[in-house]
Amino acid sequence: MTDNNLSDDWWKQAVVYQIYPRSFKDVNGDGIGDIRGVTEKMGYLKDLGVDAVWLSPFYPSELADGGYDVMDYKNVDPRLGTMDDFDQMVQAAHDSGLKIIVDIVPNHTSDQHKWFRQALAAGAGSAERDRYIFRKGRGEHGELPPNGWMSLFGGSAWEQVDDGEWYLHIFAKEQPDLNWKNPDVHEEFKDVFRFWSDHGTDGFRIDVAHGLAKDLDSRPLAELDRWPIQQQSEYHNYEHPLWDRPDVHEIYREWRQVFNEYQPHRFAVGEAWVVPEHQHLYASEEELGQVFNFEFAKANWECDALYRAIDEGLVSADESGSTTTWVMSNHDVIRQATRYALPQVDSVNYHQLGKDWLLRNGQSYREDRPLGTKRARAGFALEAALPGSVYIYQGEELGLFEVPDIPWDRLEDPTPHRTSRQYIEKGRDGCRVPLPWEAGDKPAPSDWDPAFGQGASFGFSPAKRSDGSDCADPHLPQPLWFEDFAVDHEDQDPESMLNLYRRALQLRAQLLTPTGDTTVQALTQEAGILSYRRAATMNGAAGELVCLTNFSEEPVDLPEGEPVLTSGPLENGRLPQDTTAWVLRPAGENR
Repeated sequence: MTDNNLSDDWWKQAVVYQIYPRSFKDVNGDGIGDIRGVTEKMGYLKDLGVDAVWLSPFYPSELADGGYDVMDYKNVDPRLGTMDDFDQMVQAAHDSGLKIIVDIVPNHTSDQHKWFRQALAAGAGSAERDRYIFRKGRGEHGELPPNGWMSLFGGSAWEQVDDGEWYLHIFAKEQPDLNWKNPDVHEEFKDVFRFWSDHGTDGFRIDVAHGLAKDLDSRPLAELDRWPIQQQSEYHNYEHPLWDRPDVHEIYREWRQVFNEYQPHRFAVGEAWVVPEHQHLYASEEELGQVFNFEFAKANWECDALYRAIDEGLVSADESGSTTTWVMSNHDVIRQATRYALPQVDSVNYHQLGKDWLLRNGQSYREDRPLGTKRARAGFALEAALPGSVYIYQGEELGLFEVPDIPWDRLEDPTPHRTSRQYIEKGRDGCRVPLPWEAGDKPAPSDWDPAFGQGASFGFSPAKRSDGSDCADPHLPQPLWFEDFAVDHEDQDPESMLNLYRRALQLRAQLLTPTGDTTVQALTQEAGILSYRRAATMNGAAGELVCLTNFSEEPVDLPEGEPVLTSGPLENGRLPQDTTAWVLRPAGENR
């Protein structure tokens, strides 16, 4: 692993591991992962070869949206631990040479946040209510919502309060949107960044980074219906009143001043679902520093699609003067091993195919798991050699598949519980099931569905609570097939997905990171072969690493040099379909 303790821009080439805290590791046996569980597994993360850990929200929350409904931005949910637990985790990370990134949710609060309670009590026209987006309703008595917007989770995007006014919530009704034209909001979040930076946090992930600035006043609200909330990343000309507004960048330039108060300077990575041409604006050194390249995560397993995603990411990085990010999965999307195992349809239709597959408990399309695994292995090898930051979502290093058949009454995600979406979308819980750590701690088949376990938890929770009582079942049920993906099981298999990740990240640190080169030479696609070259260190001298992925049906010859990594076995020395290879050779060698 690289020494990133002395550099302001450690994050530009970092490998970042995303933790969904409630599903990572449970120490106290209540069935919910906690901050002490992250501390307990710091050695695992260090051995994996990552440079930083990103924690999804761990703040006090009513869990209307998996913790993204924040009640208090400067504390830890008591179910997950204490501020002392957080400080000890940061110290353990730093002692291991790892950085800590925390998730900040600035678009909305919980409806249980003290500000929103004050807004309700203060009434219409008050300073307290101006911190949110309240409007009068339509109709003779204001009984209709201000316009016809539908929230991303279903139902109206407006909720009426007791005095008749309506507030905007792009997400769940428990998540009222903040008004970023109010100076109190600006000052509060600057304090939030300082608070966590003072507690040792090294960086921030910004939720809904493209949605803070809104224009609801220059035109009548009724006219804004023509821009649905669901169309987040389709506008090149800044005409959408909610998404990717040009004035959002004034907010991030303000934040940059706070980030630069610290040494090393703090950084942020934005979750901005915008057209590729706008990504670089968020990632400039005057603003956040980095933005997620979601084009890579959205791409099907197709040579052309992945080529375009890589090319656009590299162009965006060059325009921003930063580096791009490479991510195949996160807590919001179907796991890539499953995505690549499903029929690869046109990208316009992909997400609907995935939702349809989830809705029908994984029965509508055949999930070819061996093929999905082969492609996921090749995809990570393709990704891991690219310049920029690599983001890994917990469990992808185990090759976990989506869990599509969680019963409706066990789901936690808000989408299935919205009236207008009930039994239409199952939501995101299938990638949030608690991790399997120990194959031997296998639960018994449950009495409500023999495909799922109860009692034990594959080592997610301890054998017993501290008082000797039995542990609670995991907050989301684990399927019994998790046994084959447990960490201790894969640890013993040299060809497992886990050990592929370890080898790839070790080679990345040894061969690619020391060069400091963030460029790619000769990114090409031809006859179903996607390839690129990177400057590399070879036995202390200048070298070159060639990465190529074969999407074609026939095996192909490798270039001259030493194959240092292959995602799967070669066939008579040739690279078969759905396989990636890294070939190391001296710089300047004939091609």
